[in-house]
Amino acid sequence: MKRDVNIDWEKLSFSYMKTDLRYISRWKDGEWDKGKLVEDNMLTISEGSPALHYGQQCFEGMKAYRRKDGVIQLFRPDQNAKRMNESCRRILMPEIPEEKFIDACIQLVRANEAYVPPYGTGATLYIRPFAIGVGDNIGVRPASEYIFSIFCLPVGAYFKGGLAPVNFIVTDFDRAAPFGTGAIKVGGNYAASLMPNKIAVEKGFADCIYLDPATHTKIEEVGAANFFGITEDNKFVTPKSPSILPSITKYSLMHVAKEYLGLEVEERDVFIDNLDEFREAGACGTAAVITPIGGIEHNGKLHVFHSETEVGPITKQLYDTLCGIQFGDVKAPEGWIVEVSEK
Repeated sequence: MKRDVNIDWEKLSFSYMKTDLRYISRWKDGEWDKGKLVEDNMLTISEGSPALHYGQQCFEGMKAYRRKDGVIQLFRPDQNAKRMNESCRRILMPEIPEEKFIDACIQLVRANEAYVPPYGTGATLYIRPFAIGVGDNIGVRPASEYIFSIFCLPVGAYFKGGLAPVNFIVTDFDRAAPFGTGAIKVGGNYAASLMPNKIAVEKGFADCIYLDPATHTKIEEVGAANFFGITEDNKFVTPKSPSILPSITKYSLMHVAKEYLGLEVEERDVFIDNLDEFREAGACGTAAVITPIGGIEHNGKLHVFHSETEVGPITKQLYDTLCGIQFGDVKAPEGWIVEVSEK
């Protein structure tokens, strides 16, 4: 029997909410255990855990969507599994088998089905997988034990009043080192972004633009999201760099731009002094799908793209098409959708 939860779906924000169950699996003596669903949302770990002292941890962000027919679906969970394992390899944590990762996500969503928002609200079920190094330790070395866990919570539509452009400012801070951990999803990258974000917001901007750490001449990321621009001749352009997190949303938009909208797609250097080549720009990621960029301030000058108040037409098409795929209103490319529940 399905139960109801007393949630005002229209007023949800992006904030923590304890749901019924979460998944947890432990790695010890060279292997992962079977894993299970538990009610307790508290973890008890050793004070010597490498996750606490040396940042040996990584995470993912993904969503479950309820379609118009009531079916719940995941969007490209295999890509999250692959990216998480890239993170695990880089910081010497045991990989999580892709089948185990996807099965755990399905178990979790089914167990918390009551928290999957209704179709039409714009709200979704946010899913947070993470892995941490634990166990008694004090030296700078990989952990002897690990925890892989996933929890979920309903989150509201990112744009409450509809898709709207915001402005960003270029920062002198670096998000990651040239050959560091910028291309994997570890907490240290986000800790490094807290101060630049605070400074940008205090100046009246949504967040900051990070330039490449080696030369400070090329756009890398927009806050915690990837950048894209639409050129005057309708090309979808996005930066390429070994220190950019490979956004699943970005690569999905690249496919949508080419196969659904017929645009030419380029992944290449994007120089901060060449903003004039773009008539539209945006930031993309799991939370918002697309955040339209109204303008970017650099060296005291604000460069405005399409408009500071209106979304560009191609940006809107990209957003509508990808959201349509995620919510089941637009036919998805083969392999992009995993159904969690039946009608």
